[in-house]
Amino acid sequence: MTETDTSLTRAERLDRLPFTREHGRLVVGSGLGWALDAMDVGLISFVMAALAVQWQLSATELSWIGSIGFAGMAIGATVGGLLADRFGRRQVFAITLLVFGLATGAAALSWSVGALLVFRFVIGLGLGAELPVASTLVSEFAPARVRGRMVVLLEAFWAVGWTLAALIGYFVVPGSDDGWRWALAIGAVPALYAAFVRRALPESVRFLETRGRVEEAEAAVRRFEEAAGVPAVRSPVARPAPSPGPRALWAAGTRVRTAALWVVWFSINFAYYGAFIWLPTLLVANGFSLVRSFGYTLVITLAQLPGYAVAAVLIERWGRRATLATFLAGSAVGAGLFAAADGETAVLLTGMVLSFFNLGAWGALYAVTPEVYPTVLRATGAGAAAGFGRLASIAAPLCVPPLLAIGGTGMVFGTFAAFFVLGGIATWWLPERRGQALEDVAHDPARSA
Repeated sequence: MTETDTSLTRAERLDRLPFTREHGRLVVGSGLGWALDAMDVGLISFVMAALAVQWQLSATELSWIGSIGFAGMAIGATVGGLLADRFGRRQVFAITLLVFGLATGAAALSWSVGALLVFRFVIGLGLGAELPVASTLVSEFAPARVRGRMVVLLEAFWAVGWTLAALIGYFVVPGSDDGWRWALAIGAVPALYAAFVRRALPESVRFLETRGRVEEAEAAVRRFEEAAGVPAVRSPVARPAPSPGPRALWAAGTRVRTAALWVVWFSINFAYYGAFIWLPTLLVANGFSLVRSFGYTLVITLAQLPGYAVAAVLIERWGRRATLATFLAGSAVGAGLFAAADGETAVLLTGMVLSFFNLGAWGALYAVTPEVYPTVLRATGAGAAAGFGRLASIAAPLCVPPLLAIGGTGMVFGTFAAFFVLGGIATWWLPERRGQALEDVAHDPARSA
């Protein structure tokens, strides 16, 4: 490849590229890990419904099983982001897949509620760290004009994973008394996939520059340039810049957007996980058979896919804030309609509306989150926001039983609708960076390499 005399930073060289097969490999490679993550999270809702019958568990015990994994995710997301800013995105991504894959396989051997709780906590550590790291990695390679769309496409793999969980729940869990164990054993697949991730995915160019690993950064950029058939150019030398740590999230000029981001993350986590972790169990409690409940959950889950598709289009047309606010408003309407649903058809249709808008909102949220912070703080900020959101994931399953006691399903989903509205209001304090370059590390214009 011929090298021209034009000088561009490596980030600018990535931003000028069209979408190539290397971008596709990055999205699919990261997305498969994302889907396996979603499959594991989704499986627990079907396991809960089965154990409620097989082990005769109370609503309180079920809420512990639903929440403990999110306690691990809260810690994992926060720690994972910090580690990714220190040791690299790809490295942490691979390790998290290994951790939650092995722990999920071990959970299939659970002999008591206590043992299952321990395994679910460890699983959560890996799950929580994986998601913000994967979205950060993809956003740092994506050309600015399609960055939001690429991250939404990455997030769409969540629907693929949750659909896999619903299929496993429908065909495997009810098959025998050990069906839930076989389902969790299938969830051990991420441990095998971790080895592929470690070898196949590139490390973030922006991260490599902050660590002074210029040759590796240059090789990664040229890999994408070669895929696009674009000539290489000289780049100024990036000055190493260590991460300032989590205190910088609350510095002047950053604290307002951090607070807004945390509110959105908390709101969407509370409503989403409260609804979908309990959905199969709530349907059974309302007179559906176990198999019929799983079948309805599968159809409702499939509505996530068009939600992501529409969000992927609007994220680059309307922008991040408008798309996120619109889908959160639609989620609030869907939750309200589900709360008032009467009859099987109404339950199915309103559940699909909620699923469509809620997962579109998730896609938009993952698109905007890496854009809030500069490179040296990006994974830390994304991980901290996700970690704070996971606190809501812990609270939501625990809140469902008392809300049911107070006002039934209507009270539960009316509360979720209120949280969607709160998250929608907070979006207007987030930055809008549609089509703009990510804030990058400092470069020395006097030198090039």
